[in-house]
This record gives sequence, structure tokens and C-alpha cells, in this order.
Amino acid sequence: MKNYILDTNVLLHDPNSILNFADNYVHIPIEVIEEIDRFKRESTELGRNARTVSRLLDGFRGEGSLSEGVKLPNGGKLKIGFHKHTGELGANGHSVDNRILSYAAGIQKAQPKNAAIMVSKDINLRIKADALGLLAEDYETDRVFITDLYTGMFELTVSPEKISSFRANGELEMTGGKKYFPNEYCTLVDETNPKKAALTKVDATGTKVIPIVDSREAIWGIKPRNREQHYAFDALLDDRVKLVTLMGKAGTGKTLLAMAAGLKRTVLDREFRRLVVARPTISMGKELGFLPGSLEEKLAPWMQPIHDALEMLSDLNMGQDHRRSGDLMRSGSIVVEALSYIRGRSIANQFMIIDEAQNLTPLEAKTIITRVGHGTKIIFTGDPYQIDNPYVDSSSNGFNYVISRFRDQPIAAHIELQKGERSELAELAANIL
Repeated sequence: MKNYILDTNVLLHDPNSILNFADNYVHIPIEVIEEIDRFKRESTELGRNARTVSRLLDGFRGEGSLSEGVKLPNGGKLKIGFHKHTGELGANGHSVDNRILSYAAGIQKAQPKNAAIMVSKDINLRIKADALGLLAEDYETDRVFITDLYTGMFELTVSPEKISSFRANGELEMTGGKKYFPNEYCTLVDETNPKKAALTKVDATGTKVIPIVDSREAIWGIKPRNREQHYAFDALLDDRVKLVTLMGKAGTGKTLLAMAAGLKRTVLDREFRRLVVARPTISMGKELGFLPGSLEEKLAPWMQPIHDALEMLSDLNMGQDHRRSGDLMRSGSIVVEALSYIRGRSIANQFMIIDEAQNLTPLEAKTIITRVGHGTKIIFTGDPYQIDNPYVDSSSNGFNYVISRFRDQPIAAHIELQKGERSELAELAANIL
């Protein structure tokens, strides 16, 4: 039986973290409750999480005394308490972090046979815990390490006869007994001539490969420039795929491809009511203070990259459709908005793009996907190496979490775009800086 002492940031990151420690003791110091109380009035995601934690703890209060410990559904026990032990913390015991560490040290002293583990997403608190001889861990239940991340594609070297059979029959059975994920993209390479290849994808059953959508003709003025972009257009234009995740470094075309496909499906094909583009309002550098004007004017700095992409697509497509992005936005065919106001909505029959998704927490990603109504397709684009949100990192963000959890679902597809196509300079900078 282990004793896990939770820090405030763990509960604010995932309110359900209380239930993720198996049949062990979960301790919440009284100082953590006080810190959560300070967040509960905020209208942000942190405020919502704080209120969720409070409701959860109030529900457990009905099971017995929280100071004595109540049973959790997973077999563990939850206890809220405080401890007067200051030990090595001495005069600095008045700070919240030090009082939480005092509590953990008290638990360790009272139960030397049971491991006392401080769980925090604060690196400095973990360092201080280690200096005091306490075990300390990050909260890793929802972590997906970027080196282990699903790429969404693989290569298979086959005989020329098999490639000919695939082209003739429109499918090829997968042999060898290996299980592949639905909608995993496969390049069939001719073993006698590596320059000959066929672009395919695994079907919903995971047992055979089928052809991808032919996008060599421009999609809203955009022609795919590499293999991964062909795969991306297939996922974006396939009606059976309702969730698409596009990952890639700066300049690989994530947002541009998604918006080109969205404009085609919305404006030309009229398969969706509108194209909705949203992104988290998290800035790269220091804030400039409060911005004046209406909601649209306040959002303008964050949404400018979307408008830049729309203008570029308008210029590329002038020969086919003379409606510029401004006209499409005024008519309501394109809607650009912030994610702050998505909770409580039901979004049906829309082509939805969530840009810069690497700045989302796993809970925020879940909140967005659960807003999706009937007939809506949702696309997440992101680069886990460009995170501006101070509360997530390259392995704890919601984008990685979605990619990992949905990889075996037939209605989801993931593509990792690897080659930058913005410009020679942008590609060089992404690689060497």
C-alpha cells in the first residue's frame, strides 16, 4: 500500500486524477483545498476543473469522514488532512509548497513501511521533495511520450505481382499475421524497383489495404507536394473518417491542407453547413495587456494566421471561384472563433478545424470532441515541439493524447507531415535552429 500526496496542479490538470492511483491511499493536504478554492470563481478551464474537484470531493464526503479516509470506487482510499511536522523546512514552513511537503514528510515518518510519494507537475516542488528525502513523481497517467507517438504510416516492400494485383483489384490482403490500425497509411514499394510505389491505406477491418483518394488535381488550388500530403488529403476528404489529426513541424502545410479540404467540402460540395476554424488563445511571448474593441477585434491577433491562410487560398483559387475569404466569412460559410466559448455547444453538420491543438490539455481536447454533433468532421492540427501553454509539455498535451487514444478507431486517421513546404528558408530554420 502506497501513500500518494497530490499537489494542486495535478487536480487542476485532471480532476479525475484522484481515481487513477489503483488501490492505494490518496492524500490531499488541506493547503491544496485552499488553493483550489482560489481558482473556483475563474471562467477559465482551470476554474472549471477547480469546481469539478470540489464537487467530486463533496460527493465523497457522503461516503464517510474525509479526515478519517473514505473508500474510492477503485479500491483505494482518499484522505484530506494536515500535519504540523515541519522538520528540515524550518522557518520556511509558512509557504504553501513547504506545508504540503511537511504533510508528505509527516506521512512518511508515521508510516515508514509504506512509500510516501509526492505527485506534482511542478518541477521545483519535485526537486525540493527529493532534497528532503521524499519520493516525487510527475502525474503521468495521460502522458504520451513523443518518441512513442503513433506516426500513422508505414512502408511495405512487396513483389511486383502484388502491386499489379492491388492496382487490378483495388485491394490487397495483408499477410504475415501482423495487426495494423484502421486508416493507417501504407506505401507499397516494389522490391525490384524501389522507385515504383503505390499509396494505400489499411481498411476499417485492419486486414487489407485499399486505394487512397486521388488528389493530384488541385484541392481548392492546393496540390499535394509529397507523400504525406497525399495521405492528409485522403483523410480530410474521406467521409467515413470523422476525426483527423495532422501533426508536423512549422511549414509542413497542416493548416493550409485542412482549410483547403474544408473549403472544397463546404463551399463547392456543400456537404457541410459551414467551415469552423478555432484555436486556443495562448500567445507565444508576453501579453500586450487588455485589447480594445469587440470580441472579434480582441480575437484578431490570435486569428490572423487563419486569415493569412484564407487569403492565400483565395489567391490560389481565383480562377475557379471568385468569392474571396472576406465574402465567405460575411456570408457565414467560414466562421473563425476562440475555443473559450465552446463548452455547452452541440456542433452539427460542420467541418471543424482546431488549429494549434498542442496547446490543449487532455481534458480540453475531450471537451472539444464531445461537442461534435451528427454530420460534423473535426480536424486537429498541431506541432508538439511548439507549445506555448505553460501547463502542458510535449508529452502531456491533449493533441498527443487524442492521437494515442484514437489510433485503433475506424473513424479516426492520423498523419505525421514530415517535409516542410512553406519555403526553403522555413524548412531550413525548422531543421537547424
